[in-house]
Amino acid sequence: MSTDPLLTPYRLKHLTLKNRLMSTAHEPAYSEDGMPKARYRLYHAEKAKGGIALTMTAGSAVVSQDSPEAFGNLLAYKDEIVPWLAELTDACHAHGTAVMIQLTHLGWRTGWNKGDWLPVIAPSALREPAHRAFAKAMEDWDIDRVVADFAAAAQRMQAAGLDGIEIEAYGHLLDAFWSPHQNRRADAWGGSLDNRMRFTWAVIDGVRAAVGPEFIVGLRMVADEQFEKGLSRAEGMEIARRLAASGKVDFLNLIRGRIATDAELTRVIPIQGMASAPHLDFAGEVRAETGLAVFHAAKISDVATARHAVAEGKLDMVGMTRAHMADPHIGRKIAAGQETRIRPCVGATYCLDRIYEGGEALCVHNAATGREGWMPHDIPKADTPRRAVIVGAGPAGLEAARVAAERGHRVTLFEAADRAGGQINLLTGNPRRREMAGIVDWRVAELDRLGVEIRYNTYAEADDLRALDPEVVVIATGGLPQPPEIAGAGLAVSSWDILSGEVKPAGRVLVYDDHGGHAGMSAAEVLGRAGAEVELVSPERFFAPEMGGMNHVPYAASFAETGTRVTINTRVTALRREGNELVAELGSDYAPGWSDARRVDRVVVEHGTEALDELYHALRPEARNLGAVDYPALTGQGDPFPEKNPEGAFLLYRIGDAIAARNIHAGIYDALRYGLRW
Repeated sequence: MSTDPLLTPYRLKHLTLKNRLMSTAHEPAYSEDGMPKARYRLYHAEKAKGGIALTMTAGSAVVSQDSPEAFGNLLAYKDEIVPWLAELTDACHAHGTAVMIQLTHLGWRTGWNKGDWLPVIAPSALREPAHRAFAKAMEDWDIDRVVADFAAAAQRMQAAGLDGIEIEAYGHLLDAFWSPHQNRRADAWGGSLDNRMRFTWAVIDGVRAAVGPEFIVGLRMVADEQFEKGLSRAEGMEIARRLAASGKVDFLNLIRGRIATDAELTRVIPIQGMASAPHLDFAGEVRAETGLAVFHAAKISDVATARHAVAEGKLDMVGMTRAHMADPHIGRKIAAGQETRIRPCVGATYCLDRIYEGGEALCVHNAATGREGWMPHDIPKADTPRRAVIVGAGPAGLEAARVAAERGHRVTLFEAADRAGGQINLLTGNPRRREMAGIVDWRVAELDRLGVEIRYNTYAEADDLRALDPEVVVIATGGLPQPPEIAGAGLAVSSWDILSGEVKPAGRVLVYDDHGGHAGMSAAEVLGRAGAEVELVSPERFFAPEMGGMNHVPYAASFAETGTRVTINTRVTALRREGNELVAELGSDYAPGWSDARRVDRVVVEHGTEALDELYHALRPEARNLGAVDYPALTGQGDPFPEKNPEGAFLLYRIGDAIAARNIHAGIYDALRYGLRW
């Protein structure tokens, strides 16, 4: 038996979990019609294949019709969910992984204009900031039916063969009754802590009556809202003690904080630049106080922290949820002595921001996650090894080289700079985003393991490639900053100039962000932190639309702290110099004829990148496919590289920003899906 604390089995009631690794409940928004069909199943099965002990599905599965999905939630109130969950459970059990599910009534954390357009309910008639719904105060018949809905949903989960359930009690309906802020009732369901827990006991007793005493039932609960008007640490700890003493609950999955706003959400689920495992010690205190099994997840993204959590008795099961999105094979790699090969979670929170903005969860640098049905995590060997040349060692080029080398091809990688990384080396110019370097560092280490030759300080030209007699050429040269099409644009500097440190302007600076992603925002943040007087101007109706709410938080905090002014719905229409000043002329898409001006010392512009594609176009006439790609074949079956020039010497294609300005994930997905086809 292993002496590694993470690999020691854990017995939870009658269930033996093979190690201490778990993925806590989260909703990846892969459901179809509210059901966990093939994509959902394959996502969880991949983690099971990768050695995880427990995967907690859904985040959360809703138990009632008046709890409509807010981000792709599973519909646990429908009987047809049972066979889908049974299939998922069987797939995970085949790898020795236990499966549970989180059940909830979202309460105020949803919208009334979804699903069946039923009123949102809560203990008291308050508005939830994130979803902006005004809740109806629950009546006695609401309480009765929701209690019955929890019991019925739990029975469905048991029928599907799951190993247990977790009732959600943070930010949703159950814990709203605990909170003095949200529960302002003057009846038997409000007031004293005994009364505020009455709904919890009704739900737990109803569930126990439905599933019996042996089925595993736990709570994912907040034990301290860290909110002056809300649930205090003292009352939260008392609730945990009472739940443990009841004998009706088998584990607690601890949360600290509140999720009613984006800012509060990031303190519960920290993003890059925030402290690692900020609530781990608190979870350990609850474990010591209650004696009950305790699970916990909050930016426990590395194996060393997870191992410490178990070794020091702080946790029984360690939630490494986003870490398993980056690499679903963590357990397998630890057991094989390959910890250094674990693809790191870099805290980008692209996964969660996509969910909350209405998309499906995707890892910023693992393009196979969520696409297991057509993108493998373990790269298969090619039938025939080929000589491949890749130009550009940014994230897309590094991934292309990794995939090609894993497939057995002989790879040479050219990079014009003296180090790999491309635009990631720029974005880490914002100190808060330095974790993103893990995207590069992991791939460089993998290429070293695979024996890939990287030629730095080489601005590759066509003759350099021809000399290697390649069979496949991949152009990953990225792009260069392009100015917006405004008069006088040449008077401005780019966000790259700021993030690279090449330009360090002081005084009054106008940042014109006509892109809406991280680059312009980061430039404004760096400038503000350096002491400049900054105004961020955007033509959008809200700033940074290409970025989600969780990544918005630290920028908004920085702008408030540095006095950075944000002006939306406004375009810079022209720049001109007057003496030692620059004059930025402003206009509006909404009010033709309106104008204004700003006098500043420097203007910084962000308008994405223009593809560096000269080498690609120079090589096209020599390529067998002339650079062409058959998109239906690429996204389906068949050869995506049509033969248009039988006399050509090689296949040729480009990826990432060498095509057009997009993002890190797009470049890495290009590299993976193209690389698997030759």
